[in-house]
Amino acid sequence: MRVVVVGATGNVGTSVLRSLSTEPRVESVLGLARRRPDLTIPKVEWTAADVVNDDLAPHFRKADAVVCLAWIIQPSRDLNRQWMTNVEGTTRVARATAEAGVPAFHYASSVGAYSPGPKDRAVDEGWPTGGIPTSYYGRHKAEVERRLDRFEQESPGVRVTRMRPGLVFKREAAEGVRRLFAGPFFPNLLANPSLINLVPEIEDLRSQVVHSYDVGEAFRLAILNEEARGAYNLAAEPVLDAAEIGRILNARPVPFPARLARAGADLSWRLRLQPVPPGWLDLSRQVPIMSTQKARADLGWAPQFSADETLLDMLEGLRSGAGLETPPLSPKTGGPFRIREFLTGVGGREP
Repeated sequence: MRVVVVGATGNVGTSVLRSLSTEPRVESVLGLARRRPDLTIPKVEWTAADVVNDDLAPHFRKADAVVCLAWIIQPSRDLNRQWMTNVEGTTRVARATAEAGVPAFHYASSVGAYSPGPKDRAVDEGWPTGGIPTSYYGRHKAEVERRLDRFEQESPGVRVTRMRPGLVFKREAAEGVRRLFAGPFFPNLLANPSLINLVPEIEDLRSQVVHSYDVGEAFRLAILNEEARGAYNLAAEPVLDAAEIGRILNARPVPFPARLARAGADLSWRLRLQPVPPGWLDLSRQVPIMSTQKARADLGWAPQFSADETLLDMLEGLRSGAGLETPPLSPKTGGPFRIREFLTGVGGREP
């Protein structure tokens, strides 16, 4: 079996490669990315390709599956570039999959695709995918879901799966995640659990996380299972709220007004103190809690890392400045003293 992974150098991409490289039925993997990495993984060869401009079908021919992970979160101040990569780019990858005669297309959607939903019960994959209106990430994920609906009608010979994970963390992605969501002013030492004494308790802020390795395994299982189709929620237990995080870190939850938190996120983004707009807080507060029963039943998927372990793994990575030798994840990407991050205008350009 030959698999092509598009957007293979990021948090999820490197975990998908990790899982595929140890799978006996997978003989070779082609990793596509705009910027070739200095990373060696068994069975994996690398090619540079841009989902916005390049002809993708030649890379896909003779493959048994295409995995589409190409997605950017930064620059958050250039929504046209985001749209072209995230929405138009994913559409081009899907169409090239059909053009090349590849029988399976596996896409990384997200909990962020869902419309606002309950926080006191879990919903399945049938929950509406209209996104969160104030979140560009949610709007883009929702639009891709609509386009994949049409793609499935137009290309019935292509088996399509859509993974919808919660927040995806792993130690080796820590520096990449920091650049995307915290920015250059974040001091890594603050990620030391012994220094975290208080946890803000914000109304409706309950989130699900999943370890990146477990997401990689879900893709592997979906690739191998020819009966797997449709959407699959991916998340680990328990659900994380202020009380649970406080228990994990031995810290005290402190009530904090949601309106004040949003105003602070908005102001700090406008002042270029951090790289993400307040829509990310809206998304975290409004997306539903997901049931993962379908992935467990259909794929035989079971997360090997609890939410507690995943959070602590990520914090350790942040504290130590961990990464991998790929452009999205390498600690070197930000430059000495994070100078390249400052020069981007903190969310204005890609570092």
